[in-house]
Amino acid sequence: MDRVGVVQVDSVNVLTRAHYLPFFSRLGAYDTALLDGMRDQHPWPLVESWAHMASLIPSSRWPLFEFRQAKARLEAWGGLDDTLKQHPGIIEAILAEFDQHGALTSRECEAGLKLEEERRKDNWGWNWSSTKLTIEYLFRAGVLASTGRNAQFERVFDLSERVIPAETYAQLGAIPFTQAHIELVRTAARAMGVATRASLRDYFRMTGQETAPAIEHLLGTGELEAVEVADLGEHFLWTAARRPRKADVVTLVNPFDSLIWHRERTQQLFGMHYRIGIYTPRAQRTHGYYVLPFVFGDELVGRVDLKADRRTGTLRVQQLTWEPDAPRTAPAALDHTLESMAGWLGLDGVSK
Repeated sequence: MDRVGVVQVDSVNVLTRAHYLPFFSRLGAYDTALLDGMRDQHPWPLVESWAHMASLIPSSRWPLFEFRQAKARLEAWGGLDDTLKQHPGIIEAILAEFDQHGALTSRECEAGLKLEEERRKDNWGWNWSSTKLTIEYLFRAGVLASTGRNAQFERVFDLSERVIPAETYAQLGAIPFTQAHIELVRTAARAMGVATRASLRDYFRMTGQETAPAIEHLLGTGELEAVEVADLGEHFLWTAARRPRKADVVTLVNPFDSLIWHRERTQQLFGMHYRIGIYTPRAQRTHGYYVLPFVFGDELVGRVDLKADRRTGTLRVQQLTWEPDAPRTAPAALDHTLESMAGWLGLDGVSK
């Protein structure tokens, strides 16, 4: 986690939850209960935040996102204005529920409030209740924090001062927003090694106005160096990055892995035009539904559409596509990786 700084969370569970996979990609088989404990148990070394979409971050870095929380408090987010008009005092009522009962899911809080409202059934989107919408707003605004996820993968909330470690919570208001921007760009640059302005912005979903001064600061300190990448133009090199003579990486990365977050960077550096398939209608998918790029050495050489079939106890390869220049030794390496993943997921084997 120190190396990448942030891990994206997503509810799709066709293989396993997305936040488990980046650690497998980098460490191999590990006990996911260790990660669950860091997210779900006091003193919460990891917490969820809107860092790069919904993400896990070290709780020690939670104050760095105060600038985003402050922005959320000023915005009329997600129809909140209408909710506040329909239910005056809903924020105070929700906070009173948490104050009295402690950690709750949105559903549990809603049951306690017993608001009378008609839920629309014609909405193709999230169709959130007023309680759910307001809780998510309070989460974005930093008033509530997450104490983890339950067995149904529902986020569990509590008052942020009861979740974030006291010494970390005390930093609120003490870190200038410009300094937070510098630290986040520093984290992104260190994680990527070489990056464009656009990919540095995208890593923590920041704006150009937020990242440009931070980049200039890091250039001034010598932590970043402006370089030209052949045929790709201006990039920024993290000067402390290790430069191994040979990359021996053999792994699969999930669609929400930070390695491939920025699709333009993925295409520029690895030559792969990658798009996630889960949002694409079946008839329009090219490489499958839940497609994981296969890393072999320092290249992305293939794409594997995977599903954990719990009924048959197998890791199913639903579609496999090799890049035109994939090495002849790559298929055997992929087979070994798939067998390792199947064992880690508690499956009996791989089916193709």
